[in-house]
Formats: sequence, C-alpha cells, structure tokens
Amino acid sequence: MAKVKLRMSLQTRFMFWAIVLLMVLVVSILLLIEQREVKAIFEEQKEKGVLIAKNIAYLNLPAFIQWDEEGVRENIEEQIDENLIYVVFYGRYNNLFVHTSFIGYYKDIYLYSDLGEEIDEKSYLFERKRFEDKKTGQILRILEIEVPIFVRGSPRRWGSIKIGLSLEEMRAEILKTRLMLIFIGCGGLLIGAFGAVLLARRITGPLKKLVEGTVKISKEDFTQKIDITSQDEIGNLAQSFNDMSRKLLLARERMEAASNKLIQAEKLASIGRISTGIAHEIRNALTSVKLNIQKLVQSDRLDEIEKEHLSISQEGISQMEKFIKELLDFARVSELNLDRFSIEQILDESIKALADTLELKKVVLEKSYEKGLPQVLVDADKLKQVFLNILRNAFEAVEEKGKINISLSLLKEKEASKIRVFISDNGCGIPEEKREAVFEPFYTTKPSGIGLGLPIARKIIEQHRGTIRVKENPAKGTSFEILIPAEEER
Repeated sequence: MAKVKLRMSLQTRFMFWAIVLLMVLVVSILLLIEQREVKAIFEEQKEKGVLIAKNIAYLNLPAFIQWDEEGVRENIEEQIDENLIYVVFYGRYNNLFVHTSFIGYYKDIYLYSDLGEEIDEKSYLFERKRFEDKKTGQILRILEIEVPIFVRGSPRRWGSIKIGLSLEEMRAEILKTRLMLIFIGCGGLLIGAFGAVLLARRITGPLKKLVEGTVKISKEDFTQKIDITSQDEIGNLAQSFNDMSRKLLLARERMEAASNKLIQAEKLASIGRISTGIAHEIRNALTSVKLNIQKLVQSDRLDEIEKEHLSISQEGISQMEKFIKELLDFARVSELNLDRFSIEQILDESIKALADTLELKKVVLEKSYEKGLPQVLVDADKLKQVFLNILRNAFEAVEEKGKINISLSLLKEKEASKIRVFISDNGCGIPEEKREAVFEPFYTTKPSGIGLGLPIARKIIEQHRGTIRVKENPAKGTSFEILIPAEEER
C-alpha cells in the first residue's frame, strides 16, 4: 500500500507554527504572572500580619507595661477568629508573658521568642508553619509573624508579640487567581492565534521598519525617515513618525540655539554689571593720578630722567584708560546712529586708517568688491570699529609680507538679501575648537590683549541684526564672515 504524503500549504504551516509559538508564549507569560501574583499575595498577607500584630500590641500596650497578664489575656482572646489562630506576648528578655489558650498545647511554638537583642521598630520575623490541630485533627497552615514592642521615648524594646495567621484565605485567593489566569490565557490564545493568522504577514514587515526607526530616534538620530507608502494605519503611523522626527530635529536645533543665546546673555549681563562699577571706580582714581602727573611734568624742579619716568607712567595710564573705555563700551547698551552708507566706503576708510601700520610689515592687501551693492542702514562708526578690530588682528597674525584678502558681495536668500563681508589672512590661524571661544569676553591669546575686541564686534554686528563667525580657511590662516541685512527699511 502506497504511503500518502501529507502536504501542507505555506499558510497552514505558518498558522501551525504561529499557534505553537503563541501557546508557548502565553503559557510562559501566565507562569511568570502566576509566580508574581502568588508572591504579591504572600507579601500582602505578610504585611497584613505585621499590621495586625502591631495593632494588637498597641491596644494592649498599657496593660503590658503594667504587667497585667489577665488584662492582656482577655484582650487577645477576644481578637481570636478563623484567621487569627493564636497570639503570644513575650517580655523584655524573650521570656513568655502571656498567650491564648489554643497555643497552650504547642510549647515548641510559644515557649521562646526568636527575636534578637539588636533590633529596631521596623524589624520583624516571619515563618510558614504546618501542624495538626490536636482537637479536630485538621492540618493547619500558619504564617507566624513576630514583631518587637517599643514604648515611645525608650530606646530598648519592652518585649515582642507573636501571632499565627491562617493561610487558608491566602490559598483560596491564589487558587482564584490561577483560575482567572487560565481563563484569560485560553481566551488570549484563541484571539492571538486568530489575529496572527490574519495580520502577521501584513504587519510584520512595516512594524520592523518602525522598530528600527524608533531605535534610531532613541539614540537621538532625528534624521531617520521611514519609507512606508501603504495607505492604511501603518502608513499613517509612518508618516506621523517622520513628521515627529523632523519636528524633534528642528526643536533640538532651536533649543540649542536658544540655550546658547540665553547663556551668553546672562554671562554678558553679569560681566556688564560688575565691570561697569569697577571701571568707573578705576577711571575716577586714574583721572586724579593723571592730573597730578601732568602737574609734575610741568614742574621745573624735575630733571629729564624723572620727566621720562613720568612720561612712561602717562603712557601706562593712557593704556589703562583705553582698556576702561573698551570695557565700558562692551558693558554699555548704546543706541545705533543709523544712516544710509556704502559698505565699500566704510571698509576703505578702515583700510586707510591702518595703511601706515600695514606698511610696517609690508602686508599685501587684496580687495574684491562686487559692483552695484546697495547702501545699507547702519552706524558707520560702529562698523568701522568692527572692521578695524578684525584687520588689526589679521595684521598681528601674519608674518612679514603676509597677505590679507577682503571680499564684498551680495548674498540673496529667501527671507532677505544680506551684504557679505569676508576678511581672511594667511597667518597662524585659529584651531577649530577655539573658533567660538574668541567671541567670549576676556578670551585672548595675545600677551598684551584684554579679550574684548571680538566680543564688542559681535555685539555691534548683532545690534545690526547681522552675524559674525569664524569660517574654515582652506589655506593656512583665519577667515571672518560678516553678514549684514540689506533690506530697504529697518
């Protein structure tokens, strides 16, 4: 007789293995839940027993303190019911004080306390016991709990109380829980098997992509995009996920920018308040010193060497006055004197002011201005101060016969057009990690610098609603990019 080979379709095999795996999963989950529920019920019973023991001890505390055995015995006998099997009180030295009548037949249980000497009010002992009721022959399952008795104001314990709770109620609750879990497991198994057959093929693929996307999002990769084009709930979820990623990325960028601005504003405000007060005090003292030195210089009693020394002191005072002026300029929020100017004209005036200085090192200065640039509404003196500061830094950075390049162009953007000033040199350059630090107040690498030139420059540019930053220079050296709005009206 020929053997009949049973052939199963792919769908049938998928259903079979899905149901088997689902069954294993449901049984494992039910066992885990059952263990946790049993443990939770036992812990609840234990906590309940501790509360009952403490409550009985509290109710009998006055009689216990007065060693009123009969009073305590009557009270605890009244507490006995089907759940509370016995109660035993012990004295300070673990000696038996009083017990209920039931436990009188079991000396091994009530005769001694199990608590040690070094315990506190939160300590307690518990033990599960099983013994036979000598009257009825019934097997009793007991949870025995012993807690110490403390009197307020006394550091030592006055005794302890031991109770025996029946575990029948707990066992009934555990049985009820197990039956409920079995019922839930069977129902879940049927529903899960039915759902697995209908949805597994359709959902598994898209869900895998969603999981991969969420993992990348959890690692703060907000550039992740999920490519699911289905027109159902999964497709809508993927679209919402992509929108969320984009918004999170934008929110993080805005938050970082706002946080940096807030930190900078707080720092500048603190520096401004402190430095303004210090600068005024120093300037007042310097004025007095300067006037006295001027009088001494005009005196005929001094020889040339002494006058030369006083002249050096005057130069030092002038340098300090310059420092104080820069400090006050940085701290003071001054209003801009706005008018229409050509950026080319302001740059040329700045270059002209430094022409003799540049000639000292024979520095080559190259200009590249875009034609037809519009005039902009700016404070010419303030911008000139910015350009002079950057050009001086460039002069100090380059070697003899070094090169400084200045370019001027119109940058057209969606929001508005901007004038772009680009100043670069072939000097020693600024490390990438220090490019933002150069705009911090008092940060300087010069032996005689005070570190306020570039912070003041940034402040002036930001007052014009522009930006200034250090750009990467393909060649050796430093490049500064300044963007100034070129709109018709402010």
